[in-house]
Parts: sequence; C-alpha cells; structure tokens
Amino acid sequence: MNILKALKSLTKFEICLWAVSVTVIVISFVFSSGGDALSFIASLIGVTSLIFLARGFAFGQVLMIIFSTIYGIISFRFSYYGEMLTYIGMTLPMAVVSLVSWIRHPYKKSAEVEISKLSKSKIVFIVLSSVAVTAVFYFILKYFNTANLLPSTFSVLTSYIAATLTAFRSPYYAVGYACNDLVLIVLWVLAAIEDFSYLPMVACFAVFFVNDMYGFICWKRMEKRQKK
Repeated sequence: MNILKALKSLTKFEICLWAVSVTVIVISFVFSSGGDALSFIASLIGVTSLIFLARGFAFGQVLMIIFSTIYGIISFRFSYYGEMLTYIGMTLPMAVVSLVSWIRHPYKKSAEVEISKLSKSKIVFIVLSSVAVTAVFYFILKYFNTANLLPSTFSVLTSYIAATLTAFRSPYYAVGYACNDLVLIVLWVLAAIEDFSYLPMVACFAVFFVNDMYGFICWKRMEKRQKK
C-alpha cells in the first residue's frame, strides 16, 4: 500500500473533485455558525477517503475506518443509535475486512485493487444476510427509541449491502453507498432542523453522493481495463 504512489496517481479531475468537495464542506461549516468541530473533521476525512476508494486504493479503507469511528460518536450524540451501531458495529469492521481483502488482492502488484465479479452464491448471500441483519437491527433500534426509526433502519440495509459489496471488491459497492448517502442526507436534514450545527453533515453526505457516483464510473472503467 504505497500511499505516496497513490497520491501521485490522482488525476487533475480527481484533485479538483476533492477540492470542490472540501470547499462545500467548509462553506457549510461557516454558515452553520462554526458548526460542530467533530462533524467538520469527520466530513473532511470521509470525503478524502472516497477519492482513494474510487481509485481502488487500500489507503481509502484506512481513512474509512477513522471516519466510521468519529461518525459513530457524532451519531451517538444525536441519539441516532442506528447510525452509531451501523458504523461502529458494521461499517468499521467491514472496512477492516475490506482493507485486508484489498491488500491481499492487488491488480498486478500495483496500488490498485483487483476487481472481482459477483457470483450467484455471493448475490444470494448478500440478499439473505441483508434481510436478516436489517430485521435484527430494526428491533434493536426500536428498543433504544432511535430517532427517525424507519430511515435509520433503511440506512442499516443500504450500509450493509454497500459494505459487503466493498469486501467482495465489486464496482456496485459505490451504488450501495450512493443509496445510503441519500438516506443520510434526509436523516441529517432532520437533525439540522433541530440543531443547525449539524449542517456540515448534510453537506458531507451530499458530496459523498457525488463522489460515490464517480467511484462507480471509475470502477467500471477499471473493470473493463483489467479484463483486457
């Protein structure tokens, strides 16, 4: 996992995308009257991780582990126990699993991960396990009186699917996270209505959505190139 090599390989477009994303987050932080410092830091780490994930670089998983930890703390503070449990208990460990998987499967000894095709057995596993995990989390979240229960439960579903696809090294991981981004935008808009300091989290997942869609396009290009 050569971090310096990964940095040098970023294209001008990717650097611009990262810069614009950071700018949006900074502006939202300023407009929220200083906002929440932890939310601001998490947003910067998260959007940076997506640039590396879009290129299939394992370093992105390291940043995602850090982001998941901080995001779990933020979610706990606003009683979004679904988000806290999802990221601390699922996204974070899955990021660790993905990190190991990506390091063990480089494409021709490069910093880029080797993309894997989803088999029928993997698809069946994802569908069945997603239903089971979502059902379990629904009752757990209901027990803890989680704020905005249904959106939080749907966030668990999309997060689990995305995290599993990431571990399986599938391009569709980005689609899963893009769907999750849309759910989280709704959740944090509701939070920002009550506490304007959470506006950076809305901006965070808005730019996450754009970056995840770019990640899907990038991975599909990588997939075609690797097949050749």
